[in-house]
Amino acid sequence: MATLADPPAGADAPEAFRQEVRGWLDANFPKSLKGVDNSMSAIEGPSDPSPDEEAWRKAMGDKGWGVPTWPKEYGGGGLSRAEARVLQEELARAGATNPIGGMGVMMFGPTLLEYGSEAQKREHIPAIARGEVRWCQGYSEPGAGSDLASLQAFAEDRGDHYVVNGQKTWTSGGQWADKCFAIVRTDKIRKHEGITFVLIDMNDPGVEVRPIRLISGQSPFCETFFTDVKVPKTDRVGEEGQGWTIGKRLLQHERNSLSGGGSAASRLFSGVPLGKLAKKFRGEDADGRVADQDLRMRIVRHEMDVRAFALTLRRAALEAKSNQGPSAATSIMKNVGARITQDRAELAMEIRGMRGLGWDGEGFAEDELAATRGWLFGKAVSIYGGSSEIQNNVIAKRILGMLDHQ
Repeated sequence: MATLADPPAGADAPEAFRQEVRGWLDANFPKSLKGVDNSMSAIEGPSDPSPDEEAWRKAMGDKGWGVPTWPKEYGGGGLSRAEARVLQEELARAGATNPIGGMGVMMFGPTLLEYGSEAQKREHIPAIARGEVRWCQGYSEPGAGSDLASLQAFAEDRGDHYVVNGQKTWTSGGQWADKCFAIVRTDKIRKHEGITFVLIDMNDPGVEVRPIRLISGQSPFCETFFTDVKVPKTDRVGEEGQGWTIGKRLLQHERNSLSGGGSAASRLFSGVPLGKLAKKFRGEDADGRVADQDLRMRIVRHEMDVRAFALTLRRAALEAKSNQGPSAATSIMKNVGARITQDRAELAMEIRGMRGLGWDGEGFAEDELAATRGWLFGKAVSIYGGSSEIQNNVIAKRILGMLDHQ
């Protein structure tokens, strides 16, 4: 079973590799993109890339470094986790963002490496590794959110294919996606054992997407409707009825990314440092510190939480290495990451005062308006990817052993 790579390395390998990375970045990273976030987002639409952005995506894709620990045979970098950390550090040093991401990298790719057939890996993984295909997730339904196993989208067996009818909601980036990984019901009697994991082409007849407008003014999520959509059985991952097991494993990868363990969510802690922001809007005292003592202490406590969380994520990554992937502990990380993210947004809004209440108009700077909308969007962090309450249930069941397993 192919999994994320971790080849052996000598004690001096990371430093030798560091020099290799620096040389490659000097030769391939367009200087015009320094400090520019041009990564593929799971919830942002594609934009027309500049020639430099397209060249950078192609260079990283051809090298396999967009997904550094994935096996080389499927287009990944084949790097050890130590080497991948070096790559991350050198990208940051150069002011470069990994341009390859999205749900294919965060969730579907790692899951397919574990459960997919060889033909499916050969078909889908290289395109994800090169950033050529956008994926979306068909999980939640109007009556199956927290109780996901109650989903009703049905795949009727027609011999060599299924015919899917039903509805999904909160489909992140559905209006921009090329493909969808989804869990559907193939047995109406058995609850968990009646679920199957399938792949759906979003351009096929019968697929309809309706964007949902959020309080932040964005529409990154959608309602998705399937009407007599034909899905070949070659696009079923695993066996029929194995979807709940595969789907839960994918959610562990999702929570790992949303907690900060993946490249997409690591940007949750990016931006102007709160201390610098507070000095700009609240002023400094005679010693060059944030003038408001109470605010200063709360910023310090927040930064301590961020750094402790970052160290915990590193430790969890090392444990995941020995355990062959993320565990139920990702639910803890997801909850803590959500709280820290929302705390930062609240502090940033408080620091700006009246300047943090703008929605539109010439009286506000672009970064101030972006912060307001980001604060509103951040309210969803403790809901999407499994609400904090659902994560608490997972923690109670799978880690603390407080409840009987279903």
